[in-house]
Amino acid sequence: MEGVTNDVSVPAGGTSRRAPAQRPDARTWWGPGLAVAAVGWGAQQFAPLLLLYQAELGLSTTVVQATFGVYVFGLIPGLLLGGPVSDRYGRRRVLVPTLVASLLGTGLLILGGSGAGWLVAGRLVAGVASGAAFSSGAAWIKELSSGASAGSTPGSNPGPRRLTVAMSIGFGLGPLVAGVLAQWAPAPTVLPYLPHLLLAAVAIPLAMRAPETRPARRSAPKASAGLSLRFWTVVVPLAPWVFGSASIALAYLPGLVKAQLGGHALIFSAVVTLFTAAAGIVVQPLARRLDRAAGTRLLASALAIVVAGLLVAVAASVWLSPALVVLAALVLGAGYGCCQVCGLLEVQRLAPPEHLAGLTALYQAVSYLGFLASFLLAAAGRLLSPSELLAAVAGLAMLTLVWTTWFASAGSFWKVRR
Repeated sequence: MEGVTNDVSVPAGGTSRRAPAQRPDARTWWGPGLAVAAVGWGAQQFAPLLLLYQAELGLSTTVVQATFGVYVFGLIPGLLLGGPVSDRYGRRRVLVPTLVASLLGTGLLILGGSGAGWLVAGRLVAGVASGAAFSSGAAWIKELSSGASAGSTPGSNPGPRRLTVAMSIGFGLGPLVAGVLAQWAPAPTVLPYLPHLLLAAVAIPLAMRAPETRPARRSAPKASAGLSLRFWTVVVPLAPWVFGSASIALAYLPGLVKAQLGGHALIFSAVVTLFTAAAGIVVQPLARRLDRAAGTRLLASALAIVVAGLLVAVAASVWLSPALVVLAALVLGAGYGCCQVCGLLEVQRLAPPEHLAGLTALYQAVSYLGFLASFLLAAAGRLLSPSELLAAVAGLAMLTLVWTTWFASAGSFWKVRR
């Protein structure tokens, strides 16, 4: 594949692809990993509180889903700016300030109990922080992971798996803790946010002590000659399904069965979010085993799991079954995990070291468009039933599976022919 690089680390201060003489400490990625988990916690702690704010503030379903989806409009600029800036000025100089911004976003959400405007502002700030943190953090974790694993072989960099685990821990535990506190603790619009403030405060000094892998440069890296055809025909169509599947599971499906949950809607939403994230973690070893540099096994499997999860979601919407919602969340969570690992591995192979964070940011910007899925489904609910909408989304996922696997196979065929 043209433009593919091997997976050895980039020595600090340069762009050489030569492997370091000594393997880095396998624990050096923990600081950036905790930072990414903390920002992910801050981004998704809001998810199980959607039904709470809908009741407390008298918001419509469309408006409350909009407060969830507006996060994307802060996240995408954060991604597109944070990645290239960290390529030029260093990973730490981007990731540490984003932790502070994540704290600010949570502070604004605490004020959200008095009005939806604070929620919108907090979600936008959380989005900017997440975008910058995930792009710079992805590159930093990958670079600190290169050659760090005992017995690692060329091309087996654990960075994408570690990034997905860190993000999934934040995405899963944040909503669970917030949901438990909102369900049973006093001040349900305030206390659920306090654990994130503590976690981010702990993550800041740990990130500051992590080894820098991309020191500041006097000039920006030269622009790359162009992105490969595989990026546009395979990676970009795949990307929205990463968080599209997750957002449908954690933000859309619980609302369909809230009438069946009595007074336990908040904790149910939290548990669904946890299961979605946990499935994304548990599926990691399988995703790594399915991966082949120019093959389609992981790609096809990831999207097939998404299709299966959406079909279970259709059944859940027809029978209004909380048990089927949980099952759909588990399957869609597995699809999220496989899609994320697949996309990150593709980017890792395609990006030269000096553009790793920038290309990661571009991929993630497209992937986070998937967070709009729950809002679009809610808005379209005036036209079609939830089961019809979810069936249409499943059909779109199937078309994506056919499209991406065909182009991936065709690209490998023509490379061999040449």
